[in-house]
Amino acid sequence: MTTRFFSRVRQLAAPALITFLSVLLSACSSTSAVSEADSRDPLEPVNRPLWTFTWDYADKYVIKPTSEAYTEYTPAFLRSGLYNMALNLDEPSTIINHLLQLKFSEAASSTGRFVLNSTIGMLGFFDPASDFGWDRQQEEFGEVLGKYGVGDGPYLVVPALGPSSVREEVGDFVDRYYWPLAVIDFWPNLLRSAVIGLETRASLADQEQLITESVDSYEFVKNAYFQNMNYKVYDGNPPVVVDEEEEAEIEAFLDEFEDELEE
Repeated sequence: MTTRFFSRVRQLAAPALITFLSVLLSACSSTSAVSEADSRDPLEPVNRPLWTFTWDYADKYVIKPTSEAYTEYTPAFLRSGLYNMALNLDEPSTIINHLLQLKFSEAASSTGRFVLNSTIGMLGFFDPASDFGWDRQQEEFGEVLGKYGVGDGPYLVVPALGPSSVREEVGDFVDRYYWPLAVIDFWPNLLRSAVIGLETRASLADQEQLITESVDSYEFVKNAYFQNMNYKVYDGNPPVVVDEEEEAEIEAFLDEFEDELEE
């Protein structure tokens, strides 16, 4: 759950909640009197117990066993096909989000993917587009907001679903209204979200030990989440941020260490 888990289920959140989160995002982005850590996670007293519930109970006793059973008993070709179909429905929103960032070549590639996979690929069950070099480049509206300078907003732990932020929740809400997701009924959309969630949980099996062995799993997952979001916003090339205060402390320590050696 170091990145996104069952994010598509969160797209079914009520509009009233998203409105509240939007206001909260604006309020948080204008606050500069608190430290960076506090500004990222002002809801920590609420988030921590929600993380404990999510990781120690919901995941341990429900989500992980369900994912393991799904991956073990579902034929590989069927798993792959269902997952491809679920992700194929994201391509139209990806196209629009690319265009909003003036990424015209990426938008064209995603358009080719959607058309080819939806026709020859039997509604996305197969992925012939990858054979033409049109690899999946999923882009979300939350990343568009980040690209234009909108901050993450407060860190959130969605019960049983994992780490998120106000910006991501607002972005998911917008993505939900792109075609064809906007015309898909609740239950088919829920099934689609479940397939994505189960596959996502299965893919995190190798990272699970890192969370378990970390000194503070809550902080570990939170930091990993923000790093991943930053990585996605900058398309894998995030700017290097120098902490001047930390650099000054290190320099002072080295100077003191050198003085001791000279003595």
